[in-house]
Amino acid sequence: MAAPRMEQIDAALADVREALEADGYELSVVAGDGERATIEVKAGPNACAECLIPKDVFEQMVTATLGDDAGALTIVYPEAG
Repeated sequence: MAAPRMEQIDAALADVREALEADGYELSVVAGDGERATIEVKAGPNACAECLIPKDVFEQMVTATLGDDAGALTIVYPEAG
């Protein structure tokens, strides 16, 4: 995957990242296979499980935020606890 695309995705998700960090989660954009980007959300030690929105809602939010830049995405999300 081209680095500029990953940088675009990373920059576009800055507000989403900030909101997740406030609840104890970390968002990262990593290279996937070919043109696929992987967005990982990981729970930190003090993560607020009740604060995390359902994965399907998160996927819709990411797709809406990225618009045409979304392309093929894989989302890795914490297990519902």
